[in-house]
Amino acid sequence: MIPGAPKADNPEDYIAQLDGWRLATVEALRAAVKAAASLDERIKWTHLVYFSNGPVLLIRAEAERVLFGFWRGKRLRHIEPRLKPGGKFELATMVLREGDAVDETIATELVRAAVALNREVGDPSKPSA
Repeated sequence: MIPGAPKADNPEDYIAQLDGWRLATVEALRAAVKAAASLDERIKWTHLVYFSNGPVLLIRAEAERVLFGFWRGKRLRHIEPRLKPGGKFELATMVLREGDAVDETIATELVRAAVALNREVGDPSKPSA
């Protein structure tokens, strides 16, 4: 288990376990994601994961940071250079700490571009995608 990460069965329970800057950050990211596209929001791998033709993005609250990551994030770095590559499936993640924020316009552009990539290229969790 990730230190400081909520244990939840659904997104509402996940949010209910947060407070302070982490709550504000996750709520802002979640609102931007939901406004940008119609995605299936679930708890997967102990954090918020959003799906459209496979996983698109994640929001993960930890004790000292909030992660905003995209499965095809390596292809989105031209939109947001704070996305740092790592992991599988072209994953790139932005690390947000207290006082950091993501502009709503940038978040919207990232989400829409990530959804478009899944539509064009396919499910990023499949080996052939």
